Amino acid sequence: MTRIIAITNQKGGVGKTTTCVNLGATFSEMGYRVLVVDFDPQGNTTSGSGVSKQTMEYDVRGLLLGESSFHDVCISETEAGYDLLPSDIQLTEAEVGLISKPRAQYRLKDVLESSADTYDFVMIDCPPALSMLTVNGLIAADGVIVPVQCEFFALEGIAALMETIDQVRATHNANLVIDGVLRTMYDPRTSLTRQVSQQLEKFFGDRVFKTVIPRNVRLAEAPSHGLPVLKYDRLSKGALSYLALASELRKRLNLKTAA
Repeated sequence: MTRIIAITNQKGGVGKTTTCVNLGATFSEMGYRVLVVDFDPQGNTTSGSGVSKQTMEYDVRGLLLGESSFHDVCISETEAGYDLLPSDIQLTEAEVGLISKPRAQYRLKDVLESSADTYDFVMIDCPPALSMLTVNGLIAADGVIVPVQCEFFALEGIAALMETIDQVRATHNANLVIDGVLRTMYDPRTSLTRQVSQQLEKFFGDRVFKTVIPRNVRLAEAPSHGLPVLKYDRLSKGALSYLALASELRKRLNLKTAA
């Protein structure tokens, strides 16, 4: 059965795209069939997967608006190892175009239900805003991963996101769960990191992943090469952390080892 995971946080710069690319690549490396959906108009997941936004013919915007098919848009076996539904700045047009479409909030769900059942995991990189795109991602998903940088304003953004998730659960997707809260760019040497980390554990309990993603130069360099860190430097702390995260999530979801 396909597990669809929305990776989201209303605050930008928290490692959302980094987590989507690297967790997707890690699951692919483990032998799972993975589809990554770049649902952020910035298109960073697309470029971070080794795909040039300048040369791609189709994108997820056309898929949402019914102008392209899944097979037109899907790029098979990227350099990152997974299949990709790419995007670029044109995705912003989809929010306007969706207003006139039937089942506007369910467009991504409908696309994935009809086309993504051959995958073990679908990872959705949602935009850092409460938008029609984010709502589409949450309605389509089975679970949510929330990357959080341990800094002063982190909890403020988390509270608003939880309200949105609760609203989506109440009105559109009763089965939506939080798969986990992920501490990113983690530096245990600072007291602020430790304080925010403790607050997250107090608020979310065992939904906070034990795995943390450290600040790591190789992890930061990898996107400029169009690669996940596992392909760029598999022995780096960043790569090892995402391997640990994938293993922890697999156990949390009680999934079997890939065939």
